[in-house]
Amino acid sequence: MSTASLGVHCIQDTLKEDMELEQQLNLINKPSIKVIQTKYGDIVDCIDINKQLAFDHPLLKNHKLQRKPSFRNPVRKTSMKNVRDKHIFGLDKDQCPKGTIPVRRTTKEDLIREKGLLNNSIFVQDIPGVHLAEVALSSKFSPYYGVKGTNSIYNPKVTKSQMSLSHVWVQNGPFNKISLGWHRDNYDQTGCYNLKCPGFVQTHGAIFVGAPFTNVSSYGGPLVDFLISINQDPLTKNWWLRVKDSYIGYFPIKLFSGLDSADKVGWGGRTLTPKGSNSPPMGSGHFPDMHFHHAMMGVCTLKPQKANPYALREAEANPSQIPKAPLSPAAVHGVSTYCRCLWLAALQAAAAMALELGDRGF
Repeated sequence: MSTASLGVHCIQDTLKEDMELEQQLNLINKPSIKVIQTKYGDIVDCIDINKQLAFDHPLLKNHKLQRKPSFRNPVRKTSMKNVRDKHIFGLDKDQCPKGTIPVRRTTKEDLIREKGLLNNSIFVQDIPGVHLAEVALSSKFSPYYGVKGTNSIYNPKVTKSQMSLSHVWVQNGPFNKISLGWHRDNYDQTGCYNLKCPGFVQTHGAIFVGAPFTNVSSYGGPLVDFLISINQDPLTKNWWLRVKDSYIGYFPIKLFSGLDSADKVGWGGRTLTPKGSNSPPMGSGHFPDMHFHHAMMGVCTLKPQKANPYALREAEANPSQIPKAPLSPAAVHGVSTYCRCLWLAALQAAAAMALELGDRGF
């Protein structure tokens, strides 16, 4: 009888878990105005921009949507040789209607996988199997208001239980951190960690978080890269994410307990592997050698102008600002402290920024 009873409890637990997952899916997957199926098998729902998951967050119930950042575009387009500058992610020919945003539909399998990721997160340095090769600027040079970098995209070989990523981030203290980049795991459909937890406000009508890359770099051959940045809006204090030439959305400042500015910014890579197994490649899997065709990550930081605290300037990440402390398993992959700024531009003063606020969507 005890065995039979145990079996019944197991079935009940499974049914209960399935019901809980279905309830989560009903909350996460909002009603769609249009459905698009990509050639990679993803189902993308076109959601009313004002009814996206972010606004389910209790801190954002009365949040006013910011359709674009209040600062002007500080980035000059660069022409790079041997770089395939084609469509590499997001929606291609089939687009979402105006006033909607593309959101990759979450599946039950996604939720199950993400439970495992939360229990064994690659962003927790002290978990066994997490290796990192990263550089962060010292907090004594803070405050920082953003970080930008041009990052090579690779497709490192990983097993089902492994992961490899490259990213930039801003941080203030141990509990306030935003990271942006690309990652590789062995699941056909992965999705994004952040969109399952309400808070990120998506504004772009074609680029969706969690979209797969269609082109990647080959070591010594064509290099595929993209510019990524995390910038704080000087007026709203929201943290905007930029991919290539487009701002894709933002994290409202209300979500954070202490991110009015960043006391640390950084860049680099991480890998995750089961304890006792060999780490997968990070990026190209080769040590940095300053060769343009092998890898690239040029980085800038945002600092306030002395004459006007609301106007920001882009500053080169100086190697002298990098702490001399040893880097965790950096010897496995190598870390280059060579930092160069790809462009310099001044953001406009607060008065000029206010004029840029409008209702134009992306």
